[in-house]
Amino acid sequence: MSRESRRSTIPPFYVMDVWKAAAQRARTHGDVLVLAAGQPSTPAPAPVLRATKAAIDLELLGYTETFGILTLREAIARHHSETYGYSVDPEEVVVTTGSSGAFTLLFLAAFDAGDTVVVARPGYPAYRNTLTALGCRVIELDCGPMTRFQPTVAMLEALPEPPAGLVVASPANPTGTVIAPDELAALARWCEANGTLLISDEIYHGITYESADSDNRTTSAWETSRAAVVIGSVSKYFSMTGWRLGWMLVPADLRPALQRLASNMTVCPPAVSQFAAAHAFTPDAKTELDGHVRRYAANRRLLLDGLPKLGITELAPADGAFYVYADIGHLTEDSRAWCARVLEHTGVALAPGIDFDTASGHRTVRFSFAGATTEIEAALVRLGGYLSA
Repeated sequence: MSRESRRSTIPPFYVMDVWKAAAQRARTHGDVLVLAAGQPSTPAPAPVLRATKAAIDLELLGYTETFGILTLREAIARHHSETYGYSVDPEEVVVTTGSSGAFTLLFLAAFDAGDTVVVARPGYPAYRNTLTALGCRVIELDCGPMTRFQPTVAMLEALPEPPAGLVVASPANPTGTVIAPDELAALARWCEANGTLLISDEIYHGITYESADSDNRTTSAWETSRAAVVIGSVSKYFSMTGWRLGWMLVPADLRPALQRLASNMTVCPPAVSQFAAAHAFTPDAKTELDGHVRRYAANRRLLLDGLPKLGITELAPADGAFYVYADIGHLTEDSRAWCARVLEHTGVALAPGIDFDTASGHRTVRFSFAGATTEIEAALVRLGGYLSA
């Protein structure tokens, strides 16, 4: 008799299998080019590394306040004020163990089993899978090229009734698309008017690219509605994935529930990461981080120009983040097997779309361009040879 709970029988995150296979390939062949990883290929910025060493030498690094040390919450509050022009009280900031920890705590605090929560498809699988594990009813909105792979107010109004929650991401994983400022404002107003909790995943803010055909400015949900929850993280723009530190901007009515849950489930986020991350928002750190974004922009252009030459022409706009999401239906109806063959024959690791789209993911793939430019160039050469063989 299995001891597994029913809630644990959610789909796996298949990209982790790709990482495992890529690591094995690296050990046996030493030639892997990883375009599957959803993380920067650079270390934390220099001010963070210096602060880490100081914290190890000078701080106790014991338990902190459940919602995070005050200096970090103040730094996050200033960051939002300087970036978006709205004021944030440090008491409105909840620091968490990664944005993954933020989502889990928030879903537990805001939703009961049976509540309906809406997400976009394609989208980040952990939204759907975590909500399902917690007993929520997940509705996936089919978001294709016509809406730039993002949900709209019209889609929400077409539902039988307003949902308990809506999760949006801008820039989004895997498509990289940005919700236009007026569209995000409209979603925020609709959710507040209809009693729907808007959860705005803004962890890729800071990583956007100029575009001639759309407004790629990233705006924040709190510019329109303080009833929403904003999710942030030091993982992506700040190049600190393994430090496991995220945050939420949370309205007052949710903070007591979050305090009760977090104090029991995690006690506090990692102390050393908190002391270090307070220095991620400094001008020197941002200068270094903006240099990474310029490299991402060059890599993005290589893929957007290079993939169509290989016959892969149906690409999401890639307004931000560091992904190109492509339809490869002319090559395969099994993206997982196709990615495995590509890794076997070329050493290029890609993320199959089955993680991100439960309906059409078998014919899509995600390319990450967070690595070195030379790796992107080499990957295109190898893929070209494989596809022309």
